[in-house]
Amino acid sequence: MAVDREQVLRAAATLLMRKSTATMDEVARAAGISRATLNRQFAGRDALVRALEDLGITECEAAAARAAVDDGPVADAVRRLIRELEPAAGLLAFLYSENQLFEGEEQNAGWARLDARLVALFRRGQETGELRIDLSPIWLTEALYGLLVSAAWAICEGRVAPKDFTTNIAELLLGGALRREQK
Repeated sequence: MAVDREQVLRAAATLLMRKSTATMDEVARAAGISRATLNRQFAGRDALVRALEDLGITECEAAAARAAVDDGPVADAVRRLIRELEPAAGLLAFLYSENQLFEGEEQNAGWARLDARLVALFRRGQETGELRIDLSPIWLTEALYGLLVSAAWAICEGRVAPKDFTTNIAELLLGGALRREQK
């Protein structure tokens, strides 16, 4: 029987978001395959995490493309981006906690590409006068990641309704980032 690698990765991501310390045996059970089959796909936890990272980057880059973040008013682009990122939020929540992905020379260049795209979005908002200029585009990018991850965890734990994902994140982020007229 052929193993669907993407299905295994999605099952692993779902489990690891809820239990980041899950063993490879638990991952195999969650994916409905044997440990031996999982080992043939991924030579250990690090290989699995790196494959999840590749999937996460691919999904985030595709979400940014679908959201057309370079088009229209920045607030609208941010809302579209959040909506498009929602399906990947659980995977991002797991990846965000995997510190080894963001350290040293083995850091995946995909994160830098994604960061650059988001920084450019927030910078555009500052240049057009839509966003405050006292918050750096890098900070706004990190805040967006943090809100995506927090929302994913809160929804997973049943503390927040899934239907509120986009609104909660967009309104908190943009409510703090939108330029206000000085009184």
